[in-house]
Amino acid sequence: MVLENLSKNQFPVIGMTCAACAGSVESMLSHTEGVSKATVNLAAETVLVEYNGALTSPELLREVLKGIGYDLDLRGASWEELQKEKEARLQAMKRNLIFTFLLSFPVFLLGMFWMNWPPANYIQWILTTPVLFWFGREFFVTAFKQAKHRSANMDTLVALSTFIAYSFSVFNTLFPQLLENAGFSAHVYFESAAVIIFFILLGRFLEEKAKRGTATAIKKLMGLAPSEVTVIRNGTEIMIPIGEINLDEQLLMKPGEKLAVDGVVIEGSSFVDESSITGEPMPVKKEEGAKVFAGTLNQQGSIYIRASQIGKNTLLASIIRMVEEAQGSKASIQKLADKISSVFVPTVITLSLLSFVVWTVFGGDQGQTIGFLAMVTVLVIACPCALGLATPTAVMAGIGKGASLGILTKNAEALELAHKITDVVLDKTGTITI
Repeated sequence: MVLENLSKNQFPVIGMTCAACAGSVESMLSHTEGVSKATVNLAAETVLVEYNGALTSPELLREVLKGIGYDLDLRGASWEELQKEKEARLQAMKRNLIFTFLLSFPVFLLGMFWMNWPPANYIQWILTTPVLFWFGREFFVTAFKQAKHRSANMDTLVALSTFIAYSFSVFNTLFPQLLENAGFSAHVYFESAAVIIFFILLGRFLEEKAKRGTATAIKKLMGLAPSEVTVIRNGTEIMIPIGEINLDEQLLMKPGEKLAVDGVVIEGSSFVDESSITGEPMPVKKEEGAKVFAGTLNQQGSIYIRASQIGKNTLLASIIRMVEEAQGSKASIQKLADKISSVFVPTVITLSLLSFVVWTVFGGDQGQTIGFLAMVTVLVIACPCALGLATPTAVMAGIGKGASLGILTKNAEALELAHKITDVVLDKTGTITI
């Protein structure tokens, strides 16, 4: 269906942890009435939505996602605020990782080397419990929300495998004679549950660090605009934050200052370095009536300008927005990976159960024990995170690196096709502006 009056907005998504999550978010939004297209960027934890404002709204989209255990951040927080929140989250992840290691390592030593020491099982039980249900509680909360809506993601695999190992170990600690009377050894697998949580948290911490690194280019572009500017109000020069500038307001740009808005020179003459926008290294002379752009550098004289575009409407803001959207676009290979990821988790759960059944039936005396280990192993090692994160992280890094060097890429498909370029022809200045 072709929708008129489309709005295009990018929203931060809360709660995504793997490619299956991204697939769920994308699928639910894409099938919402009024939505033309929804594209999730797992690496940036955002979704770009094209929708008809007459048929739906951001609030309704948020309710749709909350129904499956995710959320949209509709606060309209600035990029800097979002990055500060991500940095705080990264530090919290680091603290949790350290505490998880301090608890898991003794469990690992006891489970591997002192498993026959009488108090070992109870010490492992005590140490593993906070690892699972405090530092790893996010896995169980998300898995429960997913289960309520008959869906599954990576957290489902982690929660299932660790809870099964933990529950089986508690049972064997309290009632070892039941298995021993049946001819089996009452093994415990507390170390498996604890170490699994540690390694998954370690993986997510490293992923978060990698995703933080891809934001460097946007940060550099943001840094092209000043934080404060001189405006003329009631004939007086005053310094104000850039966010308080009004449209058509008169600004004074002194030598060495960066321009904060797009506008027109109304008085004065100067040379302006526009290389951050056009790539052209030679300064451009600006006199009365000339257009100037945010992010460029006033070099010699003072000029008075009238603001014609401010905030999100400046050319610099549109470039930043284009880079963000390009980083969130999908290459063809990623679309294939997403299709695989969408059926990955249910397939893994099915295979894990099948492993348990086959070993129990055909594995002989120790078949049930080996089957249990096989089931937990399949649940844990079959992690689709790399499948879902590798391509978008590479796209973000590539487009971001290009943007920091003045090379703007329209989308991931253009980047993917760039390897077919055989010749690049430049003019005598070596600068491409159009």
